[in-house]
Amino acid sequence: MTTTTPTTTTATRTTPADNGVNVGALLGAREALTATPAAAAFTWRASSRWQRGTHTRSSVHGFHGLGGEQQHRETFRFDTDHPAVFAAEDHGATPVEMVLVGLAGCLSAGVAAVAQNRNIQLRAVTATLEAGMDLRGILGMDADVRNGFDGVRVAFEIDADASEAEIAALVAQSQKRSAVFDILANPTDVSVTSRKV
Repeated sequence: MTTTTPTTTTATRTTPADNGVNVGALLGAREALTATPAAAAFTWRASSRWQRGTHTRSSVHGFHGLGGEQQHRETFRFDTDHPAVFAAEDHGATPVEMVLVGLAGCLSAGVAAVAQNRNIQLRAVTATLEAGMDLRGILGMDADVRNGFDGVRVAFEIDADASEAEIAALVAQSQKRSAVFDILANPTDVSVTSRKV
């Protein structure tokens, strides 16, 4: 006769989960923004300066939200480039890889926040992301080939005090609330202007 070890679920946890997410503050913000919805309108910003070849250096510092100008504690800088196989100098990840990084960060943060709210202790959360791309599009070789991804695949591996079903529910809720997932999965208006300086 075989015995199985029961899976720990949130219902059996006696100590509160500590995943480093201040759920109380998030719920408080949600309540406050319900009363003042105009404060929920945020404008995120990034600026960039071309360096050489396909190398660009971008930075993020200020943003608008909660009814006024805000800023990060420090300026964050990101280098993007193309790899040597594209006859470039490989000073950073490609811009399309940065899109995958953004999606990974957004979904993983969501998993942590939802787990904290549901009192699920996380031990490890890893995600592997892949996206296919046919370069004939961006090289102008075939007008019928899309320039961007042909699809994005995200695979999570999560070690937590939770059942398989609870872990799947964490990921599903994170996906439902992820800004970057929404940006990628739904059409987003993008306008581009230019001026000579």
